[in-house]
Amino acid sequence: MTKYESLVENTKKSICNTYGRYPVDITKAKGSRLWDLEGREYIDLLSGISVVNLGHCREDLADVMAEQARKLVHVSNLFYQEEQVECAEKLLATCDADKVFFSNSGAEANEAAIKLARKYMRTVKNRDAYEIITLEGSFHGRTLATLTATGQTGPIKNGFSPLPEGFSSVPVGNIEAMSAAVSGKTAAIMVEMVQGEGGIKPLAHDYVQEIVALVKEKDILLIVDEVQSGLCRTGKWWAHQHYGITPDIFTSAKALANGLPMGAMLATDEVAKGFTPGSHATTFGGSALVSKVSSKVLDIMTEEKLADRAAEMGDFFISEALKLKDKYPGKIVSVRGLGLMLGIELGFDGNEVFSKLRDKGFILNLTKGIILRLLPALTIERADLVSFLNTLDEILAEMD
Repeated sequence: MTKYESLVENTKKSICNTYGRYPVDITKAKGSRLWDLEGREYIDLLSGISVVNLGHCREDLADVMAEQARKLVHVSNLFYQEEQVECAEKLLATCDADKVFFSNSGAEANEAAIKLARKYMRTVKNRDAYEIITLEGSFHGRTLATLTATGQTGPIKNGFSPLPEGFSSVPVGNIEAMSAAVSGKTAAIMVEMVQGEGGIKPLAHDYVQEIVALVKEKDILLIVDEVQSGLCRTGKWWAHQHYGITPDIFTSAKALANGLPMGAMLATDEVAKGFTPGSHATTFGGSALVSKVSSKVLDIMTEEKLADRAAEMGDFFISEALKLKDKYPGKIVSVRGLGLMLGIELGFDGNEVFSKLRDKGFILNLTKGIILRLLPALTIERADLVSFLNTLDEILAEMD
């Protein structure tokens, strides 16, 4: 039995069967490179699903982890901690929000957003409004509330009923359907500026402006889920900044500590009034260790101008991928994205192409069975993107 076969067998024996894992084991990583147990090298175009935005195993982050681990790791949120405040201040400097609630993941950040919207409506606005409207194709998490908010059907929801009440989804781009869904019970509209799990689909600029006008007209809240799209991924600190809007609440996670578990919900001062001591909490959120690492992550993103770099690299990739679309009409249906949040939609089942790319040393994701989803580190070299495109070219050329 090989090392890989032994690992697969032991995984099946000891870990719940909740993941459709790729037939790859990873034992080491550096920058945009991964290595398996046999020493084979891969170019990482997924970065842990938009988590390791600065690349794997940076020495400067490792130094911060080690230093902080010897000073203070965790004491809970019963105490004031300078690391937490430092991180919050740096995070708030990237946007127009005023307050932060730290969590451990994107789903928890979205849970906090949902709870805050309901609490604000009931205790500050004195309205019994609790319903959350989301978009079809959206993905907001896997807790009971966030999977209910998710505008998808299938395994994510099957077998978990009864699901919490107070959620509905409407078609993307149809402001009339959204307006019709708003009632006196509506607390907020919750959207992703770029649907990630939904297939790398940026919202149309005019549609977003219509949503903003609707929430103002109805005096309800706008929540933006930036868990995957935030932190320089799309060419700005936050995807909503492309649209010139200021959400009442928005959420972040994934890349916030470059691989350590950390999430955040950000809100305006006005909406943050909804939370008071005891109304929401978490044991691990914003611990000294992850806060210190996150502060360093934010520093690096600022100093290395990674938002600008993501915009430049994303424009380059899309322009080159569109050449492939012209070369293979029908095989490539569309190329879309924002910054380094990228998707190539194929005109046929993509599993064979996906497998061949992996066999040739490229790690990415296949969404909806037809969309090659790329979320490379913001530090990735242009040559790696060119190598991917050349390999995709070769694969498509060989297919009838």
